[in-house]
Amino acid sequence: MRLSPLVRASRKRCVALVFIAALAGHAQAQTYPSKPIRVIQTLGAGGGADPLARLIGQKVSDVLGQPLVIESQSGAGGSIGVSMVARAAPDGYTLALGSVSALVMRRLLTKNTPYEAPKDFSPIILLGETVSCVVSSPAVPGNTLAAVLDYAKRNPGKVAYGSSGVGTTHHLSGVMVEQLTGADMLHVPYKGGGESFQGLLSGQIQMLYGIVGTVAPQLKSGKVRMLAINAGKRFSRMPEVPTIGEVLPGYDRPPSWNGFLGPAGMPAPIVQRLYLEMNRAATNPEIVEKLLDLGFVVDTANPEEFTNYIRRSNELFGKLVKAAKIEPE
Repeated sequence: MRLSPLVRASRKRCVALVFIAALAGHAQAQTYPSKPIRVIQTLGAGGGADPLARLIGQKVSDVLGQPLVIESQSGAGGSIGVSMVARAAPDGYTLALGSVSALVMRRLLTKNTPYEAPKDFSPIILLGETVSCVVSSPAVPGNTLAAVLDYAKRNPGKVAYGSSGVGTTHHLSGVMVEQLTGADMLHVPYKGGGESFQGLLSGQIQMLYGIVGTVAPQLKSGKVRMLAINAGKRFSRMPEVPTIGEVLPGYDRPPSWNGFLGPAGMPAPIVQRLYLEMNRAATNPEIVEKLLDLGFVVDTANPEEFTNYIRRSNELFGKLVKAAKIEPE
């Protein structure tokens, strides 16, 4: 079928515009970055994501020649900070260190979330998983998870557990444990991991679903008790600690991953450059060991793989939430 001159001319203009846009993106990448890059760390200062952002940010800053300025914007399970990035200009100068809680869980557990992942973002790199755990105060009877949960079951409403916010993987973990055991506990959401841990130390809560990096420094002091690792397998730095799944058959733990993203529409050359430098930093053997000490397991994925991983997480968590019969708040 022959195309009319008007259609042929229109197609030529489209090809030219695509070519010009590609050249513009390439030219922009050649001069990028020309100023500091703002990185919004969505889980707040004092949690495990803070040192993660700073360790990788410093390495990338050294290579790019511009600082990655880490800014903590916690609250609402990380959705406040993530929303800021979704609304930012897609020029590569506003990024987020986002979590599965903010990018996936928030939309499933709360109403009217103002963004959708991955549609409203440019995924850059999946970094890996934060090692999560459940700990208790010595004030609660029992040195094991089974004993503490038995006490909670026999004393409805007397045990409060904390999380880093409504709609987080820690929140979902608590709900699933309650449903499996029949224990009646009070959920107390905080703005971030650091605040929730302080709540445990001050006696506001008796249990905490959090991350190993936040609680580990206090384990030797006896101020907190490690009950279980909230992961698919035991943590190499604490091989003697069982997983929740070992204690509670049928428990299907929610993954707890983190990654860097930008607003939707970022030029592909900039996304690729950021991925290459962030991947190089994250997989540096020295950084890998430091992150393991902080309770983070590096397992990187490129932008396309990260995008698909977010989509799969939406499906997985959707099934978990439905099976747990959790209604959005």
